[in-house]
Amino acid sequence: MKRTLSNLIGSLTAMLIVLVLFAFIAPQDQKAGGAWAVPAKYKSMKNTQKGEAATGKMLYVKHCKSCHGGTGVGDGPKAGSLKTKINSLKDSKFQAQTDGEIYYKSFVGRDEMPNFEKKILDEDERWAIVSFTRTLK
Repeated sequence: MKRTLSNLIGSLTAMLIVLVLFAFIAPQDQKAGGAWAVPAKYKSMKNTQKGEAATGKMLYVKHCKSCHGGTGVGDGPKAGSLKTKINSLKDSKFQAQTDGEIYYKSFVGRDEMPNFEKKILDEDERWAIVSFTRTLK
C-alpha cells in the first residue's frame, strides 16, 4: 500500500511540474491590434505590379514569412513571441482593403509591424509583395 501511495504521489508531482512548465512554454495571450489610420494618399495608390505574384512570393518568403507564415495565416516562427496577434492575410477583411492600404500597412508599419521602407527600397518589389498577398485568399 505504501508503495502504491508513493507511486501515486510521485506521478501527481511529475504531472504538476509538467503543467507548470507548460504554462511558461505555451504562447501567452496575444492582444488584437487597434484600427489602422491609413492616410488618404496611400488608400488611393495603385499597384504598378499587378500579376507579379511570383516575384512577390520570393520577397514575401524573405521578408514576411517569419511572422506571417508560409500561407499568410500568422503562424510564422516569430509570431508566437509577439504581443499582438497577427491577423490572417487570407481573411476577407484583409482582402477587402485597397492595394494602397496593404502597401501602407506592409511597408510603413507601426508597433510590432516593422517599417520596411529601408529594407525594400525598390517600389516595384513592394508592389509585387502586395500582389502576392492577393493570391493568399
